[in-house]
Amino acid sequence: MKKLIITTILVICSVLPALSQAKKPTIMVVPSDLWCNTNGYMMEFDNQGTRVKLPDYKRAMQESADLMVVISKINELMTQRGFPLKNLESSLKSLEIEAAETAMTSSRSGAELSESPIDKLKNIARADIWIQMTWTINTMGPRRSVTFVLQGLDAYTDKQVAGASGTGNQLIATELPIMLETAVLSHLDNFNGQLQQHFDDMFENGREITLRIRKWDSFDGDLMTEYGGDELGFQIENWVSDNTVQGRFSTADASENRMIFEQVRIPLYDTNNRAVDARTWVRGLQRYLKDRFMIDSRITMRGLGQATLTVGEK
Repeated sequence: MKKLIITTILVICSVLPALSQAKKPTIMVVPSDLWCNTNGYMMEFDNQGTRVKLPDYKRAMQESADLMVVISKINELMTQRGFPLKNLESSLKSLEIEAAETAMTSSRSGAELSESPIDKLKNIARADIWIQMTWTINTMGPRRSVTFVLQGLDAYTDKQVAGASGTGNQLIATELPIMLETAVLSHLDNFNGQLQQHFDDMFENGREITLRIRKWDSFDGDLMTEYGGDELGFQIENWVSDNTVQGRFSTADASENRMIFEQVRIPLYDTNNRAVDARTWVRGLQRYLKDRFMIDSRITMRGLGQATLTVGEK
């Protein structure tokens, strides 16, 4: 019996350090599109000739004291539970600095995919998950309560991976942070569990991205031209298969001019434990084509999870 107890203690001691070192997803809390639209914090963005309305996070942060309070409270509750957070206000300031530096640098000629302000913010924030927050204050006489909605969105795919909603107890003359905490607390552990489950899946099966292959008109050949004993498209597909987690991807389209790979699962970290994003991963394919077949190419990004590799020149 004594031996069994000692063995059990040793097993627990060996498991606890592993649990404490478990990686958590990085998170950023932002107001939802619905909240921004309801409260007049929207802007228009020219997306290749089409006007698109997007949340104006900067103006919302500058003008809404309630938003600052809500984000601060959610950040506090998440931090207490061991989830690292990126700060929206700090990320917006970093975005402004980068925009100023870009404006002072002359760009090289050539067509590139346009990038929305939200895509640019995601590139700066580099969070795994965005938590979109919506809340309304309900008033009945002297009593008030908060109804909230939390949506955890994968920053790379925009898929919802966690959700929680509810209404807190009616309280008399209570400040917004207290009402919010009262409403959220009973749901937060389940919400965090969903976030961690999604992150664990990414850790085991890879982060999901989309890869597009295109060719320049100036390219002397196409994706069906043979290189190294096989068509270029199949050479690319073989590289994707060899460099995805468990070879997980699907070829949604393939022709002589373009290929589309969806549900591409790339490693979360490299062998040096450094985070891998879509651009870093596609850079490997770019080097492979250059080293093996002397084919130049250019990488363009749309958001964090959509990469396009255009072959033929940089």
